[in-house]
Amino acid sequence: MSTVTSRAIDDRTTAGRQGTAEADNLAVASFLLGLPGLLLFNIVLGPIAITLATLALVRGTDRRGRAFLGLALGIASLAILAVTAATSHGVLIDLGS
Repeated sequence: MSTVTSRAIDDRTTAGRQGTAEADNLAVASFLLGLPGLLLFNIVLGPIAITLATLALVRGTDRRGRAFLGLALGIASLAILAVTAATSHGVLIDLGS
């Protein structure tokens, strides 16, 4: 095999490893943002966790479980927000009383 061909193969392999590492980082970030999103800033952290988890799964992460967990936590945080808003008649924090 020529040097040019082996260098091209090495470049593709390195690019593949970097893509997988980036997808793994997205999966971890989705989990880490989805977890506090259950209690704090769920209107912001929930959609971000869902987006990062989806990107990680599309890009082929090796940490599929972590990505699915981040996706589930993001969806759960939005569900908690919806239930809280529905049961409190749209008032999440009452500073007046």
